[in-house]
Amino acid sequence: MENKEQEKDAVKEEKKDTKKEEKQCRKEQKKENKNNAKTEALEAQIKELEEKVAKGKDDYLRLMAEFDNFRRRTSQEKLELVSVAAEDTIKGLLPVLDDFERAMKALQDSDDSMAAKEGTELIYNKLIGYLKTKGLSVIETEGKDFDTDLHEAVAQFPVTEEDKKGKIFDTVQTGYTLNGKVIRFAKVVVGI
Repeated sequence: MENKEQEKDAVKEEKKDTKKEEKQCRKEQKKENKNNAKTEALEAQIKELEEKVAKGKDDYLRLMAEFDNFRRRTSQEKLELVSVAAEDTIKGLLPVLDDFERAMKALQDSDDSMAAKEGTELIYNKLIGYLKTKGLSVIETEGKDFDTDLHEAVAQFPVTEEDKKGKIFDTVQTGYTLNGKVIRFAKVVVGI
């Protein structure tokens, strides 16, 4: 009988141990579930923060590109402003150049002193030299083909030679370009 009681006690003890183990297992399962939930929450939070960082980085890069474009655009506008100001000033001096050319032609045909001719020519050369350093250049006309991008026909003159048709016969007013841009068209007589 003692054996039976010992067996019963052993069975009871085993059942107790099994219940304890099951209880322990359930506790561990609950802990694991809690840890999994925490891990998922942390992973979601990490993903959210990574997205925020990526968005912030993208916004920063866009802002830097926008600033670079702004800086480039304002420097270009400043250059254009200086160019336009120089263009207006030089356009204002073109009638003075025309007067110098007329004066030099008048002095060549007159019997005035050589000093007046040389003085006028010297001043004209200094002025035209200075303007050339600023980008001014004369539009070539004599004997050239008529080009509507550079020339303005003010008259037509009949010519007998075929090779002179469509060519510039005479220049009424000198044309000029400033840094490759036409600021005054050359007024010419074209052979037809």
